[in-house]
Amino acid sequence: MTAHELTAVVTATYEIWMRTNALIMEALAGHRLTPATFQALWAIDPDEPPPSMKVMAERLYCNAPNLTFITNQLTERGLVERAVDPSDRRSRVLVMTPKGREVRAELLRTTLEKTPLGVLSESELRQLMTLLSRVVQPTTPISG
Repeated sequence: MTAHELTAVVTATYEIWMRTNALIMEALAGHRLTPATFQALWAIDPDEPPPSMKVMAERLYCNAPNLTFITNQLTERGLVERAVDPSDRRSRVLVMTPKGREVRAELLRTTLEKTPLGVLSESELRQLMTLLSRVVQPTTPISG
């Protein structure tokens, strides 16, 4: 693959992300969320144990002060609560509230309805998922 082709793929990936954000902006605004706060809400799987602040920073590729800012916004909106990590009392975890579960589910549905990827067929989506799975590997978080 040439640098030009790789640039085109990265640009397309970025464009899909930005268009999706633009298409869901009204739904986010209805809950006083931004793309960053929604991304944090998305990163908390309500069916898994609550993630620690460290895990959340890694998932969001951000530093502690940025995560604190985002977490404060989610807490103020009643979507998450900070709790003591039962496995490490020095650590905090983010617990999704019932309201947070409802808002997350609603916004995930809206995102899936509006994403530009929705034009792909089931087989195209499977093919894309196979390709994306090859490049989505756990990596060292980027500070930001």
